[in-house]
Amino acid sequence: MGLPQASHSPPLAMRQYAVFGDPIAHSKSPLLHNRVFLELGVPAFYGRYHLKEPSSLLERFHALGLEGANITVPFKEVAFEQCDEVRGIAQKIGSVNTMVKEGERVIGYNTDAEGFFQTLEGKLRPQNVLILGAGGTAKALAMIFDLHQIPVTILNRTPGRLKPLAEQGFKTLTHEEFAPDSYDLIINSTSAGLSDDSLPLPAPWLESLLHSGVLAYDVIYGKTTPFLRLAKAQGARFQDGREMLISQAALSSLHFTQHHFSLSTLHSLMRLALPQ
Repeated sequence: MGLPQASHSPPLAMRQYAVFGDPIAHSKSPLLHNRVFLELGVPAFYGRYHLKEPSSLLERFHALGLEGANITVPFKEVAFEQCDEVRGIAQKIGSVNTMVKEGERVIGYNTDAEGFFQTLEGKLRPQNVLILGAGGTAKALAMIFDLHQIPVTILNRTPGRLKPLAEQGFKTLTHEEFAPDSYDLIINSTSAGLSDDSLPLPAPWLESLLHSGVLAYDVIYGKTTPFLRLAKAQGARFQDGREMLISQAALSSLHFTQHHFSLSTLHSLMRLALPQ
């Protein structure tokens, strides 16, 4: 006598996603993406991976059996180099924060740029922007401002990372060349304040830049960084990276879920997962 047949379909295979970075323990990305997967019935799980060796990024992506991943500091430019194909604005930026498996190939995207710009809508239309730092996030922000014809200056401690941005026509300055000017949006895209009490610029410079007409924006989220504390003390408006995190994550999730859900639905679920 044969075994009875199961009356239900076999469970769908659990798809795996992750965020790569160094450091990575602070990342809230798993909270956002797993909330979406749970609420929308997507058979998937999203974790963290502490990557120490940049050259192994793509190798680890495949070894972990991932369908997609997010890339955070300091590996966004490495991801750009290692993807099989890069699409959209990421091609111009030279920085990838979202990797998606398509067949046997890994496709790279950048959702930082559009995700960031969405957070300014209805709050500020900047006329003159200062970006502190020249890494992958800074490149993404510079490109989206350029796309919207908003002047931007990129300030970095050393000239090495500034060179490709200068070659693309951006105004770039090292600390040695910098003289404080008037800006209505100042963005800290460096890791200063992420795991210590450092500032992205010397305090006297920031004190001369930050005032009531300025929005100080730190891409770091989940804490009031020294940069934001100083902005508050100087009477400037200030904002951390929470909304940028949610906006770029929702755009990444569109790729992870093959655009089966609306962006507004993804935004709403992620805000529930990361309350203020």
